[in-house]
Amino acid sequence: MSAVLSIIIVAYRSRGELPACLGSLPREIGGGGVEVCVIDNSRDADGTLALLRTAYPWVKAIEPEANLGFGRANNRGLHATQGSIVLFLNPDTVVRPGVLEHLIARVRAEPEIGLISPRLELADGSMDLACRRGIPSLWDGFCRAAGLARRFPRTRWFCGYNLTHLPERDTYDVGAINGAFMLGPRDLLSGLGGFDEAFFMYGDDLDLCLRVRQAGRRIVYDGRWSIVHLKGQSVDRDFERMSEAIFDANRDVFLKHLNPRGSRWVEWRYRFAFGLWKQVSRWRARWSGRRRVQPA
Repeated sequence: MSAVLSIIIVAYRSRGELPACLGSLPREIGGGGVEVCVIDNSRDADGTLALLRTAYPWVKAIEPEANLGFGRANNRGLHATQGSIVLFLNPDTVVRPGVLEHLIARVRAEPEIGLISPRLELADGSMDLACRRGIPSLWDGFCRAAGLARRFPRTRWFCGYNLTHLPERDTYDVGAINGAFMLGPRDLLSGLGGFDEAFFMYGDDLDLCLRVRQAGRRIVYDGRWSIVHLKGQSVDRDFERMSEAIFDANRDVFLKHLNPRGSRWVEWRYRFAFGLWKQVSRWRARWSGRRRVQPA
């Protein structure tokens, strides 16, 4: 049976997360097969590959020569699979029944869709706001760093990034979705070269969404369907290093797309803005005790 859907999962010390994730995935869909490819960036440091080989022999397990990072590892999986529809999926997710069938049907019926995501829910049932985003601006960064977006979540002027003024359980086009769940047609994603491998971790999902939009395709959020996303543990464990990486990667996305001519003034402006945003957000996180950062 030929594969209709290729699910690509980049793992890093994910042995404890993968059973729930893999157990939620169908083996067949829409009259065709589902192939699952796991790239273990930790190179079996926690027994992930051993688990896959013994408990999940139907999964294609790849042990790269080194930690490839998020985008490069996803591209390795893209080249190793063949389904006409591709899903980039995080290992810390649980996919609810019917979600994949619905989204695949939409991609087939609406060929202008480049990427689509359902609503991502955190463990407490609240929405993972990163699953639907506007294209961030410096004003959006200021509103988030200053707390205006959190204080006035229904005011469009202050929440243009997380779009909290829009209904969660509806569907509409957005600027970007989260790399934890990105479903789209293989011909488009392969034609774009997959993720930009210059980004090791973070920022790569926003960059891909921007390139999909530049190709004239839509980025769609469909909040009528949802999956579970158990996020945040890695940032909590190494707050300083991870927050540094998040902000710097998103700054580099801005410099790539908004400073194509390499203007030193534009570069200084964005480096200054993101540096200030990073420090303010770190201070707010420590002060509140949340140990979470809020990059673009």
